[in-house]
Amino acid sequence: MRYFLVDKVTSIEVGKNIVGVKCVSLSDEVLHDHFPDYPILPGALIVEGLAQLSGFLLEMTVNDSKSTEIRRAMLAQIDKMKFYDTTGPGECLELSVTIKSLHTDAAQVYVEASKQAVCVAKGTLNFALLSIDSPKITEQRQQLYKIWTRGLDNCPTYR
Repeated sequence: MRYFLVDKVTSIEVGKNIVGVKCVSLSDEVLHDHFPDYPILPGALIVEGLAQLSGFLLEMTVNDSKSTEIRRAMLAQIDKMKFYDTTGPGECLELSVTIKSLHTDAAQVYVEASKQAVCVAKGTLNFALLSIDSPKITEQRQQLYKIWTRGLDNCPTYR
């Protein structure tokens, strides 16, 4: 099973921040077992959605038209992640990411998930930025990111 935990990117400012949405549905397979009579999206999957959105922002930032190598964002550490509420079927999470620091081979981002302006989770994620030359990864990410940003004005092209 593949987990794509971002449904849409609603805004992006390359090098700074990104906002996306994950709508939780009873058809999400994981909810059938977590929990049968009280379905909620597991916290680990909320973090994964934030990491996926973070990776997109970081890769858009470091792989500009001037870069000679393609670098990929790999989650290296979850730091100070806290959960404040649950999210279940019919609710939409707004996922937001802000770059705190960016170096040649690493980055740190502040992440927050909220629903109806109420914080569900927040924390800091650390990423390694690795040089990975894989046409399959590039093709897969180009397709996915094109779907996430469909209809979004002024979105740069992903490399």
